[in-house]
Amino acid sequence: MEVTAVATQGGYGSSDWVSSYILMFSDSGRNWKQYRREESISSFPGNTNADSVVHYRLQPPFEARFLRFLPLAWSPKGRIGMRIEVYGCTYRSEMVNFDGKSFLLYTFYQKSMSPAKDVISLKFKTRQTDGILLHREGQNGKHVTLQLVRGKLILLLNSGHANLPSPDAHVTLTLGSLLDDEHWHSVLIELGNTHVHFTVDRHSQHFQAEGKCDYLDLDYKISFGGIPGHGKSVAFPQKDFHGCFENLYYNGVDLIDLSKKHTPQILVMGNVSFSCSHPQIVPVTFLSSRSYLALPGTIGEDKVSVAFQFRTWNRAGLLLTTQFPHGPEALILVLNDGKLELSLSQPGHPARDITAGARLSDGQWHSVSLSLEENHLSVMVDGEAASVSHSLRGQIDSGDTYYLGGCPDSSSGPGCGGPLAGFRGCLRLISIGDQAVDPITVQQGSLGTFRDLQIDTCGLTDRCLPSYCEHGGECSQSWDTFSCDCMHTGYTGATCHSSLFEQSCDAHRHRGNSSGFYYIDSDGSGPLGPALVYCNMTEDTTWTLVQHNGSQLAKVKSLNRESPQPVFFKYTVSLDQLQAIMDGADDCRQELVLRCKKSRLSAGPDGTPVSWWVGRTNETHTYWGGSLPGAQKCACGLQGNCLDSQYHCNCDAARNEWTSDTVVLSHKEHLPVTQVAMRDTGRPHSEAAYTLGPLLCSGDNSFWNSASFSTDTSYLHFPTFRGELSADVSFFFKTTAPSGVFVENLGITDFIRLELRTPAEVTFSFDVGNGRCEVTVRSPTPFNDNQWHHVRAERNVKEATLQVDQLPSKTQAAPADGHARLQLNSQLFVEISAYFGIGSSVIYDFQEHSNYTTSKNSSSFATLLHGGLTLAGEMATLSFRTTGTPSLLLYVSSFYEEYLSVILTPNGSLQIRYKLDRHQEPDVFNFGFKNFADGWLHQVTIHREAAVVSVEVNQNARRQVVLSSGTEFNAVKSLMLGTILEPPRADPDTLRAGARGFTGCLSAVRFGPATPLKAALRPSGPVAVTVRGHVAAASQCAESKGTRAPAREANRPISSGSGPTDGGEALVSADRRDPAVIGGVIAVVVFVLLCLTTVAARIYQQRWLYKKNESTVPPAGDSAETALKSEVNMQSSVSESQREYFF
Repeated sequence: MEVTAVATQGGYGSSDWVSSYILMFSDSGRNWKQYRREESISSFPGNTNADSVVHYRLQPPFEARFLRFLPLAWSPKGRIGMRIEVYGCTYRSEMVNFDGKSFLLYTFYQKSMSPAKDVISLKFKTRQTDGILLHREGQNGKHVTLQLVRGKLILLLNSGHANLPSPDAHVTLTLGSLLDDEHWHSVLIELGNTHVHFTVDRHSQHFQAEGKCDYLDLDYKISFGGIPGHGKSVAFPQKDFHGCFENLYYNGVDLIDLSKKHTPQILVMGNVSFSCSHPQIVPVTFLSSRSYLALPGTIGEDKVSVAFQFRTWNRAGLLLTTQFPHGPEALILVLNDGKLELSLSQPGHPARDITAGARLSDGQWHSVSLSLEENHLSVMVDGEAASVSHSLRGQIDSGDTYYLGGCPDSSSGPGCGGPLAGFRGCLRLISIGDQAVDPITVQQGSLGTFRDLQIDTCGLTDRCLPSYCEHGGECSQSWDTFSCDCMHTGYTGATCHSSLFEQSCDAHRHRGNSSGFYYIDSDGSGPLGPALVYCNMTEDTTWTLVQHNGSQLAKVKSLNRESPQPVFFKYTVSLDQLQAIMDGADDCRQELVLRCKKSRLSAGPDGTPVSWWVGRTNETHTYWGGSLPGAQKCACGLQGNCLDSQYHCNCDAARNEWTSDTVVLSHKEHLPVTQVAMRDTGRPHSEAAYTLGPLLCSGDNSFWNSASFSTDTSYLHFPTFRGELSADVSFFFKTTAPSGVFVENLGITDFIRLELRTPAEVTFSFDVGNGRCEVTVRSPTPFNDNQWHHVRAERNVKEATLQVDQLPSKTQAAPADGHARLQLNSQLFVEISAYFGIGSSVIYDFQEHSNYTTSKNSSSFATLLHGGLTLAGEMATLSFRTTGTPSLLLYVSSFYEEYLSVILTPNGSLQIRYKLDRHQEPDVFNFGFKNFADGWLHQVTIHREAAVVSVEVNQNARRQVVLSSGTEFNAVKSLMLGTILEPPRADPDTLRAGARGFTGCLSAVRFGPATPLKAALRPSGPVAVTVRGHVAAASQCAESKGTRAPAREANRPISSGSGPTDGGEALVSADRRDPAVIGGVIAVVVFVLLCLTTVAARIYQQRWLYKKNESTVPPAGDSAETALKSEVNMQSSVSESQREYFF
């Protein structure tokens, strides 16, 4: 069947459950395969109690007849207990078996061919590393071949045209790895006239030919499993396929079904059967360096014989050790630097060492056999003798115990306890003496002993598929990690992501470099490589010069009255790099000096051009110099100073003497010049010549730019941060503020954030599903010194790094087996703050909100909720400042009477309450007896995954708790801030806090990607948020107590928009005034009012402060913000400069 989901539950009426497990599957009951949720996630989180159900949808699904659940951890108060539900559907299977000497040949009619493309799909499984899966030929050596080579699939495309460019004539696409594991693998090939799409399992490659070729122009025959007659156009080694196909389709035709029916279109050659049954080989996986397998020897035999096959990525490890019963003689076989080293010791004789094989840590199966008999030692690796036999002295008896892969902790025998770690990889076909070892009997306890093994499966995975090494970095791997060799790539870092070079000549100048040749990487960590350019640092401008191959004077003269051919210019960098350089520049230009003698640029009364130039888009241009595109005039024609006023170019006068036009081409969209054609040289004594200068660009629009954030409500919106596997952020900043968020982006549970945490700390934090990770750089001097500081953060699947200025960079390694993809779905923005008056509230309705967001973002958080899906985890954040108790900070409700509430109790302590089961009491978590209603700013972050809740208060107090009420938040309904007018079915403390509401300042409120304050105070569409009472945008919520008087605060009540807000209506549009009209009015009066406004604001500020100091009781009707400032005894001093952030 096709398995699509699994669900688990603990034992009924008990304290037994499984909290973590591995899921394995098989189609035969042998040779199991482990299911991985991601490339590096192997285990499934299970249950935290006996009653709740944990459900997982499997993406992608898989086909199997047998499932195996292997518990890893279980209830600390009980035992293993597990109820299991498997979801899926029936699966139709048609199979054919090839024995390595057989194949199918399908002949189809011409009319049955698809006019657009051929589509071939199949599944296969084999234990052989090589074989031909399919082959189709054409004329002149043209062919398409799918071949298994060393466990990888290679699609070969030969166009049959030797005159085509090499990339089009011979195409090789490679996918997959370790495909000889006797498990089913899916293949899909879509072949068009000039394009190919190739998919193996979940990985794909696409190729688009640039030349004129037709990959469909082939014969009307295609073979599967081999090549008939060894193929007339095949010039590479080949081996027929030995294994099984399943569900083989060619353009929708079921070829296995046709073969069963013996239709004339299918020719069956050799021994082909329609079932898939092979003798099973039981592999053994050594999971850790402490793994071992101990097998008994044959006592009394006068010979030693051991054989096995192994595969591994590790370059070193202990494979075999045994001690002979008489004396200290020992035999040790190790893998060292990818080679086998055999050491034999005898008393009174030096140890005998033999080295065999090479590059054996390549993930392939390698066979090893060694024997000691009749005083001779022989070693075979992959069927070849490692060396000549070595003569031995004395009799050697077989050992009583053979340790494979490692040793027990208590063992002190030869090879144990040394510096060499145990073997990590797979073994199979083990034999001791002449007896084959059945690992199943070992698993059942009937033979030998073992530790930390997986039997009947080979758990080796290819961590370089797909390769996370960027920019051509070479990937290498071991059992549990991979590494990238970035040598000669121009990039550095764990995944070769970061460029070694500056992005522009302006950046080189900023580093203090002088004029010279430099490499620049215009797109930074993007796909384009570095380019070598000349940077000319003049006094006031930095110029980037890109040379070409035609800098010398080019003479043009006709031969035999034939028009001269245009000259093509090739630049020292690629056209893509040129475009990146010009896109990042403010200005680009190129000088062209035209010299002519009786040679014109245009001819005829209509000005028909006889000379032109071509730009980078292959468009022909006939304008010259500073002239506008389309105007066929040189610069002298525009300035009116040509030698002959009848013409618009000096050359058009066609004088019998040399004249010239020096023109400067400056339209970036058309540059650089790739061709120049001067064709009017066919008349007697007519000549022409020209010189094209280098491409010159100045300015860097990505370097010399800045943005000022002068209030806490200032923000910039960017598209969603796209950096699933690797990304970097860099910027300069200067500020006088003690803290603040630079960049933040959220997903449902994932997030990424860069912030100034304290005056001397910059923190890079993120979560990709493995829990919060932080990297902090601390400085001996503060960063808020109003000087520019450079920040660069990078996160990839290997690690996260953060560097500030020239301080030592900090690195945090990523877990080897964990989530790798960063999944975000909201915009980047800076927090929005709001003051809540007495009785005010904000209600954010997820269900109504989804009606709007679903049409915009199908992956949005609200869409998930609207679809009735449950939440297995979420992240909630908020910052608050208040003096009132009790207070409701946050309440999230559901249609199933489940909820999350964050409240301040009457004594000011913080409580978080989760109720994820309507039939149980809520889980209540208290955070000490500290009074949080002290008028200071406090931050709360809540991160739940299943039943595990992590809470962080003020970025240093962290706690982790386990829920007992459930693991899933079902059908989330709405989020409420402030007063709750309609009491929900909640506990009494939450109801009491909800009736009291909240008076004070809230900011940075988020639940997943939902941002209710932003939706209320910065509406960008018909958002479904309801505001009651007085809720005003605030600029100083994030400020500490006593830092600034309220006269400088800029409050904007949202009731200033259109429509009432006190009556509980949803905000659809905050303001419909035309910004163009407003801008026009402001443009007229701004100069007159600027000075008056500044003086008046200063006078009002001092008068307000004077009155403030004389009165300690705020007048009736003051805003909640003023009341709050009075309660916390704000100081009367006024800062002379607003808090500002510059990027």
